[in-house]
Amino acid sequence: MNLPMPVAVAIWVVIGLVLLYLVLTGRRRLASRTRTVVPAPPPVPAEVAASSGGALVAGPEPVFGPVEATYVSSTLHGDWLARVGAHQLGDRALARVSVLDSGVLVEREGTRDLWIPVRAIRSAQLAPGMAGKYVGADGLVVVSWAVPDDDAGPAGADAGPVLLDTGLRTRHATDRGGLVDAVRHLIAAGRAGAATFDNTQHDQTPSTTGGTHDDDDI
Repeated sequence: MNLPMPVAVAIWVVIGLVLLYLVLTGRRRLASRTRTVVPAPPPVPAEVAASSGGALVAGPEPVFGPVEATYVSSTLHGDWLARVGAHQLGDRALARVSVLDSGVLVEREGTRDLWIPVRAIRSAQLAPGMAGKYVGADGLVVVSWAVPDDDAGPAGADAGPVLLDTGLRTRHATDRGGLVDAVRHLIAAGRAGAATFDNTQHDQTPSTTGGTHDDDDI
């Protein structure tokens, strides 16, 4: 059956609006559902905050990057189909990724930047894909991290921090291995620093065993 052009156009417009409504409704439901599970990530520290031009503001120099990439999404750890919609963590965006001594900065276009403190990072690896992107082989860099990073889970939660997997697709394939190595080095350095701090605190702890004293001092 041949429909008049205006009628056919109107039908396609209606179908497009219905599909758009379904997509937006699904995104809102996903954000609402995951917001009760995943607390908000920490803000970008002032000393490494991104300027309007995308460069670091008079802060520490990156140890790696920045490199151009696509922020694919963040999912619940170990389930790369469980995309997190809350806190704009599921928003795909072009990005610049920098590794600093204090953490990983993902400057995203059109949405809020993501800051992953070194103490929150658990691992970094290459993967073939995750929710929102499948490229095969080792096409994605996946950083696993905890939110919040202070082991105090969301209000009213007893299970501790929530582990997330964040997927990054670097523009240049040669940057993927370097990014993974830089994050892994950051993890190792952070653990070494924490161990040194713990040992220092232990050495400075006053002795509680007491000591002997002369009767003249009483």
